[in-house]
Amino acid sequence: MSILIQQIVNGLMLGGLYVMVAVAFTLIVGMLNFLNFTIPALFMVAAVTTWATMAGGFGADVDGVLVALLGADNRWIAGALFAIIVVTLASLVIERFTYRYTKTKYGDSTEHALPLVSSLGFLIAFEHLVISIWGSDVMTVASPFGNASFYIGSIQFSVPQTISLILSLIIVFLLSFLLQKTKLGRALRAIAERPDTALLMGIDVGKIVPIVYIIAGLLSATAGILFTLNYTTVDAYVGDRVASIAIAGMVLGGLGNVWGAIFGGLLIGMLEVLSIYFLGASAVKISIWGLLLLLLIIRPTGLFGHTSIGKGKF
Repeated sequence: MSILIQQIVNGLMLGGLYVMVAVAFTLIVGMLNFLNFTIPALFMVAAVTTWATMAGGFGADVDGVLVALLGADNRWIAGALFAIIVVTLASLVIERFTYRYTKTKYGDSTEHALPLVSSLGFLIAFEHLVISIWGSDVMTVASPFGNASFYIGSIQFSVPQTISLILSLIIVFLLSFLLQKTKLGRALRAIAERPDTALLMGIDVGKIVPIVYIIAGLLSATAGILFTLNYTTVDAYVGDRVASIAIAGMVLGGLGNVWGAIFGGLLIGMLEVLSIYFLGASAVKISIWGLLLLLLIIRPTGLFGHTSIGKGKF
């Protein structure tokens, strides 16, 4: 029994990362009504940037300066800050070309496949940019936290993974508070329900939408940073692998529902770890997508979804 509980705990730790990526997808789907494929790209950029800063991937000169300023064990702090800056700027560029340009040129860009296709183009471009600089091989780095852990009874808790889970849940709860209780949140929910009506009510949609992209980007960046610090292995396609599972969690919880994305992310994390334990790594995708297919047959809107995209999601 203790082994089973240990695997469930490990799944929750992993699910905390999926939660942030699933919520990032949910924000874009819920408010702009398209699947933004740049989210896995931003996750990967943050993960690789953190790795490069910790492992000297930016060159000996930059690494020497970081070691002198922060010490060898604290380079991850600079990596995290740099990753957040890079992803924030990238999010603004992505918003400009996946939403604003098509909105200006074609009106309601969500009625076209252009935002989806252009976001897919950004994903491919970012992946091959990383490959051109650091190659396609798996890149590893030593964890700055070592094997720090603690026990509750016979159950082991990794300190960095526990911090990651708590941090991810705090961030998502703060996001939920922002959506429900603040003026910005009311504007975001108005845009999600009726963007044209929101514009008539005086909401500056042109200024609010970039905020949506930045929030989604920061969620992805945070997840990517925590992934590198916890699992210490990255490559150009790490975002694809994580996002494919996070998308399953988002759909499982219900499209456009933040709380559904939280539940779905945690559930998918536990299912992945338990599948590896009981059935082997090769059965993970079968378990996850099999459960998702079964659920969609029984309840097409997901566990907490709504039949009307744009109403009551947040």
